[in-house]
Amino acid sequence: MQHTGDKRTLNPKRASAKRPADVKTSQPVNNYALGYTDAEQDRLIRQAALIAPITERLFREAGIGPAYRVLDLGSGMGDVSMLVARLVGASGEVVGIERDARSIEQAKARVAAAKLRNVRFLNSDVNNIVTDQLFDAAVGRFILMYLPDPVSVLRSAARLVRPGGVLAFQEPSWTPMLALGSGLPLWSRVLHSIQETLLRSGANPEVGFVLYRIFQEVGLPAPNMHLEIPLGSDPSFIQIISGLLCSLRPIAHKHGVSLEKLGDFDTLQNRVCAEIAAANTVVSLAPLVGVWSRKRKG
Repeated sequence: MQHTGDKRTLNPKRASAKRPADVKTSQPVNNYALGYTDAEQDRLIRQAALIAPITERLFREAGIGPAYRVLDLGSGMGDVSMLVARLVGASGEVVGIERDARSIEQAKARVAAAKLRNVRFLNSDVNNIVTDQLFDAAVGRFILMYLPDPVSVLRSAARLVRPGGVLAFQEPSWTPMLALGSGLPLWSRVLHSIQETLLRSGANPEVGFVLYRIFQEVGLPAPNMHLEIPLGSDPSFIQIISGLLCSLRPIAHKHGVSLEKLGDFDTLQNRVCAEIAAANTVVSLAPLVGVWSRKRKG
């Protein structure tokens, strides 16, 4: 995402739980590493289902609950927004910020199917949010890792949160995943290929632990943090990561990341599953670093 400067105007009073037309946006530029293909959006939905319990624990621990008005940065297919909507209830509200219009349309359809009436989505870059009311919380999952300037975005998000409100984010740390997969040659090559592609594209797969410093840099108290690592061995679990690599193939080619040693992509998932089954072990999804802090009062 391109940083275009801070254009926010804030009302210092706490936001109500109403659904006011108070957020203005501008159209973003698209340079998201994973793209917005049907296959990638389907993968994101399946991934979200696997890690939803971990995300919910983080938000509950952070105190997000009934009547909260919550800003969801990088809302994508709407999974985090819908999770939060159930936490805040009918008296609360969730505003999802997403720059891909097609993702928003699908998220709206999913919200309607779930019969949730307290969620809305706005087509905007996270750098360009203008509001005259404050939120009780700002949240995000797998968003800061793709931003060239996460400090600036978090600082701006903090300005949109009332004093005493909470910021809660979930981001990866790729290093433990690489260590856990080091005994599986093919799986390890998959993980290293993903890591290299993310790094060359400008993403930061290690941003999770860096948030301890970043939260304080933007003026928040030192955050509460924990690390959770989803583990599994069934094909649907492994498909999340092999699908991630498939989504990254175009940008891997663009940045000169060689994928030839992985062999035929049509058989890659089956070969990975066979390797893991032969070793009688489990592998991990990206370890999730949960980080939250409450904004100081006064």
